[in-house]
Amino acid sequence: MKGDVHIHRDETALFRACAERVAMMAAECVEERGAFHIALAGGSTPEGVYRLLAQSPLKGIIDWSRVHVWFGDERCVPPDHPQSNYRMARAALLTQVPLPEAQVHRIVGEMPPERAAQAYAEELKRYAPRASDQVPVLDMILLGTGPDGHVASLFPGTDILKRRKPAAAVFVPKLDSWRISLTFPVINAARHIMLLVSGRKKADIIRHVFLRRTDVNPLPVQLLRPSGQLEWYLDQAAARHVMRPRIE
Repeated sequence: MKGDVHIHRDETALFRACAERVAMMAAECVEERGAFHIALAGGSTPEGVYRLLAQSPLKGIIDWSRVHVWFGDERCVPPDHPQSNYRMARAALLTQVPLPEAQVHRIVGEMPPERAAQAYAEELKRYAPRASDQVPVLDMILLGTGPDGHVASLFPGTDILKRRKPAAAVFVPKLDSWRISLTFPVINAARHIMLLVSGRKKADIIRHVFLRRTDVNPLPVQLLRPSGQLEWYLDQAAARHVMRPRIE
């Protein structure tokens, strides 16, 4: 799999490096194209990154008036639900910085799943930059991966893996729940994909992705085919089976 790999000694160093990278990318995109479109991820690792972005000095590096916030996926729950990715991002970052509310493009998880997916696809069409083939092109998409190799809400064995619309609804049997997610065409079209992975529980999936050459049935994370830059940010615990000599 293509991509640059950065391994950090622990979660604290990982959060700091990721937050600094996001801030740098935001500044570069605003300078070059006048705006920064980023899709946020859920989970504890991204939350640590968001809290750093909301603090000085990184908070002051970003021109928040030029930032558009999207979401890689969402659970089909209201925005104040404890499991809502939007709720987490709002508390950790969105309400802590001078970001115009109209530039936060949340997935309306309280709507029926198919309607929510269609509404989000229309939001992308209206506000996100697009390539010549009309696929939305975000500047940065933050992703994690689970022990099963899923990214966003693209889970192994689900029909969303082959969907072509920008966003789709998917029922995940093992979780007995509906999700809304960006699909591979949008994820792979991003200018920059950052995969954040931490903890010993993720070490086996990292070994699988990095050390296995081929898979008859590739996991979702192995289906990433980025047209832009892909970077892996790992802590030492997640990377323990694929450790390089140099720790950043």
